[in-house]
Amino acid sequence: MNRRLSFAALTGLLLAAVTHPASAVTPPATWPVVHRNPDGSQVTIPAKPRRILSASVTLTGSLLAIDAPVVASSTNSNKRFFDQWAAVAEDRKVQRMWALNAVDLEAVYLIKPDLIVVSSSGADSALESVRALSQIAPTIVVDYAANSWQEVTRQLGRAAGLSDRAEQRVAEFAQKTRSVAQTIRVPDGLTSIVAYNGPGMLNPVAMPQGSHGVLLAALGFRMEAPDPRWHSGLDTPDDFVKAQYEHLSTLKARTVFLLRQDENDVNALLRDRVLARLPAVQLKQVYGLGKNSFRIDYFSANEILDSIRRRFAKAPTTR
Repeated sequence: MNRRLSFAALTGLLLAAVTHPASAVTPPATWPVVHRNPDGSQVTIPAKPRRILSASVTLTGSLLAIDAPVVASSTNSNKRFFDQWAAVAEDRKVQRMWALNAVDLEAVYLIKPDLIVVSSSGADSALESVRALSQIAPTIVVDYAANSWQEVTRQLGRAAGLSDRAEQRVAEFAQKTRSVAQTIRVPDGLTSIVAYNGPGMLNPVAMPQGSHGVLLAALGFRMEAPDPRWHSGLDTPDDFVKAQYEHLSTLKARTVFLLRQDENDVNALLRDRVLARLPAVQLKQVYGLGKNSFRIDYFSANEILDSIRRRFAKAPTTR
């Protein structure tokens, strides 16, 4: 997602995609393919990859979603894959490599990849190792922080020679988003998404123009915009404002979704005496957005849609 666009423009683009899904039919890739990295440099991929190494656990989900030939991937800090696609990776026998960005060049040589994928930012970025990795195989850099998962999927699809599959996945999700929007009853008032961590901790609040806010807006939720001045840190707030705990008490949303939580994890906020006057708490409209909702890719985005469809399904009409 390009955060330089206005929220209205972002929502309009997503809604347009929902209404007019992209065609799954695209011209076949011709080789070589040139990938442009976020810094403007270019990487030539000489032939359709057959053995892809993902040096970013975040990007692995998007590669798996388009059936790219991923043979190995880095992991999260617990040396695990993300739960939303771990079963797919296991079924396809994807080898676990290093945790986060602890690149092991010897292991890369043994894997013998013909394409390596690196993220430009985040805890799983191996950006400092790009030069060394490029001596082994063509190494491309993708910015998942500044792009929607749909755009990331398209970029990876072009690099892997699977643009048609990428467009199919984007179109499927657009259609599903439209279907869910038609079958749910959205609560009245504003909605917030909070990464609730309690007192003494940062409690990030989603920005409407972030990937989570745009997804819920496409379903009909009206997103509350947190005050950017709440943001702690020298970086510019992007998807979330990193708010101090005390700022949560000023939220006006009548509905609150909790990031990384499911329906069994909302009681901590509901029982928080400091936040007892929040409209969402008084209305008991606090819901988990899903255990895997922190990092949105094709798999976790579908999990979010399924959860919201179950929670807010319209009551059947009676004659």
